[in-house]
Amino acid sequence: MEKAEGENQTSITEFILLGFGNLPGLILFFLLFLVIYIVTMTANILIVAIVVSDQHLHTPMYFFLGNLSCMEICYTSTILPRMLANFLTGEKTISVTGCIVQFYWFGVLVTVECYLLALMSYDRYLAICKPLHYASLMNGRFCMELAVGSWLSSFIVLTILICLVSQLIFCGPNEIDHFFCDFTPMIKLSCSDTSLVTLVTFIFSSIDIVSPFILTLTSYVYIISTILRIPSATGRQKAFSTCSSHLIVVTVFYGTLMIVYILSNTSSLKVLNKFFSILYTVLTLLINPLIYSLRNKDVKEALRRAVQKGRVSRKGD
Repeated sequence: MEKAEGENQTSITEFILLGFGNLPGLILFFLLFLVIYIVTMTANILIVAIVVSDQHLHTPMYFFLGNLSCMEICYTSTILPRMLANFLTGEKTISVTGCIVQFYWFGVLVTVECYLLALMSYDRYLAICKPLHYASLMNGRFCMELAVGSWLSSFIVLTILICLVSQLIFCGPNEIDHFFCDFTPMIKLSCSDTSLVTLVTFIFSSIDIVSPFILTLTSYVYIISTILRIPSATGRQKAFSTCSSHLIVVTVFYGTLMIVYILSNTSSLKVLNKFFSILYTVLTLLINPLIYSLRNKDVKEALRRAVQKGRVSRKGD
């Protein structure tokens, strides 16, 4: 059937998210992902609360970290609740509108994450490579403008893309072989001409994903080069410790992103696409706050102060 003939077809109103099919022990998957959801939400809410309440963390790096945790709270709630409902009830249908809305929020939040990781790497670049100019360059107003720009540009880009997607006609089949509404599996079911929306997606992806990645990569090339030129081992270790947590998060994020959208398209890995997507959409959101809380000295100190303050307050009562 040619896509141009889509106008003569009866449009469908629902998709079926096949998810993980009828794997045995779905209740165990439900319990596993429920624990992951609770831990991820709790850890990110805790980081936001600490960053806001602790004066020692009112710095550009932790301002962006707070934004990143807010993003991950929204991101987790975009995908996991529906997945949990599918595991528990077996209900796999989702309206076409609901699917497009889920993809909209997924796209917005992934784009925001790319921008925030790039901003955090740029912040570390200035702190390590341009320490004398750091305070004047990364002032509070500039940080706020960067954060607002990241969120606003992501909403604008995805709104344009969703306007194009909403014009498409879906006339069957209506099965999406995935556990959430990602772009490629959804677009494949359209019987309209998808060349324009595919082109626009490629252009926006190049601007909003590839460009932040290049900025992040470039920042770390300069950071590592500067650290290696520090004469003392203690100095090198201290400089690297200020960006090690962020470097791990960046590596995990872009590593899983490439696996899902590049390597998994090869014939040998395509069958594992959904499992790679779990790494990208679920596990990285769990790992990120744990990395920042377990490996970051400032966050651990802030947690310790918060616990001590809580104990003092209870004793006072």
